[in-house]
Amino acid sequence: MRRLLLIGTGGTIAATAADARRLTDYQVTEGIGAMLAAIPGAGELADIRCEQPFNTDSRALRTPQVLQLARRVAQAASDPSIDGIVITHGTDSLEETAFFLHLTVGGPTPVVLTGAMRPASAPSADGPLNLLNALLVARDPASRDRGVLVAMNDRILSARLTTKGHTTRVDAFGADGLGVLGSVCDGQVRYHLRPEPHAAAPRFGLAGLRALPAVDLIHDYQDAPLHPYQSAIRSGARGIVVAGMGNGSLSPAAGRGCAMAARRGLVCVRASRVPRGSVTAKASDAGARLLAAHELNPLQARIALRLALAHGLERGAIDALLRTL
Repeated sequence: MRRLLLIGTGGTIAATAADARRLTDYQVTEGIGAMLAAIPGAGELADIRCEQPFNTDSRALRTPQVLQLARRVAQAASDPSIDGIVITHGTDSLEETAFFLHLTVGGPTPVVLTGAMRPASAPSADGPLNLLNALLVARDPASRDRGVLVAMNDRILSARLTTKGHTTRVDAFGADGLGVLGSVCDGQVRYHLRPEPHAAAPRFGLAGLRALPAVDLIHDYQDAPLHPYQSAIRSGARGIVVAGMGNGSLSPAAGRGCAMAARRGLVCVRASRVPRGSVTAKASDAGARLLAAHELNPLQARIALRLALAHGLERGAIDALLRTL
């Protein structure tokens, strides 16, 4: 039998509500062992070992927990006795953890994140089937060398391109087809795309990494104020990512704020609040000491910048990195 490691971290998939009709205002109550036991025939799928490093709502996750999870996943991914890894995770910040693992965990071993949009107590809970499909994906040899994956609502997604696109629907991830590498249909794993080799390769090691520098994410808009940038500087942030308008366009206050931050040594990145499209570099970026996020959304740009700063990359090297992610 294939040997899988199942890591539970909490989230809606592990939550219940007092009223089965309630799809919000629930609490994390279920451990990973109980969740696995709720899947009929799970023991026939693989030899599954469960671990529970923490059990929390993903909106409350902090950097130490994400680093703890990443180190354990990297360790397990290099263990020849483990054929695949599944992580249950809250959907509030699943895309952030998935992208962090995409940048830090390597090797051919499948790493699959899954979660749920409805609590386990709901009559139409989606967690059990999502977990079943994630186990099927992780044990399938075809999942090797595809990078970190997300299995949600019968879809297999690339962690590099995973974003949450709806607040409550079960098809919140990958509904528009972006990042969908395949599907699970009637228990069969089917792939139709493979990420580019560079897209599945980790960019940062975890050895010796115990903390990450602070990077603030600031949303830009009409008549935006200057004080968020002043606060970022005063708080000791090492970088700022601006979720700008259009093609990473900055309001006057955002431009002044980034200039002020850059003079004090912060690295400032122009991303976009627009959900689709890349932010292209501008001729004026060099003089303004700004970097473009290119294909990364604001959340991803923040994660990449934190890791780059933690590894001592200078502005030029960070610019080159952002162009390739």
